[in-house]
Amino acid sequence: MGLDALDATGPGAGPVTVQRGLPAGAERRAAELYWDAFGRKLGPALNPPGKAVPFIAAHLHADRAVCALLDGRLVGLAGYQHGGRAFTGGPALAVLRAYGHLRGLHRLLLLALFERRPAPGQLVMDGIAVSPDMRGRGVGSLLIEEVVAVATESQDCREIRLDVIDTNPRARALYERRGFTAVRTERTPYLRRLLGFGAVTTMHRPVGTRAGA
Repeated sequence: MGLDALDATGPGAGPVTVQRGLPAGAERRAAELYWDAFGRKLGPALNPPGKAVPFIAAHLHADRAVCALLDGRLVGLAGYQHGGRAFTGGPALAVLRAYGHLRGLHRLLLLALFERRPAPGQLVMDGIAVSPDMRGRGVGSLLIEEVVAVATESQDCREIRLDVIDTNPRARALYERRGFTAVRTERTPYLRRLLGFGAVTTMHRPVGTRAGA
């Protein structure tokens, strides 16, 4: 799919366009957006930021993202996991090489807490990252609907799944507006001090439904 002009606009600029796949050369920018959105959650496993951002940039699967562009600049992205591939994540050996074996093992254990594998018939959305200057302009909704379109075109996909933490109510409200419903909440108060959140809610949206349907 090529670029589609959609109904979000930037301040003093043209329309935002949505593209499937991360543009070549945008890996660093994508990692910075991703860290800005999820660094608080991923920090205990990947800090310091000066090491985390290059690590994320080096281990992206460009074909597992939809991206929002404004005048050619990456202003938002949504990663997803389907067909055995996810947008982010390097092998265990890469973590050990980047952080050292002793500290790397600890980080691998923390990263395992975030591991989510799709059930049969599922596409897992890994979250949305939008540039701070573009938040509240509908970019997140555009990205969600493009991920939905990806899932709809996949013959073996029946639903989209995502997980949202209890300290991100704005994200949950967005997902609910876009047709996701909560199916279960796992409470993990023992992780609040370590990771900054104490509950994770899993939400589903059936493929083929419209937001608000």
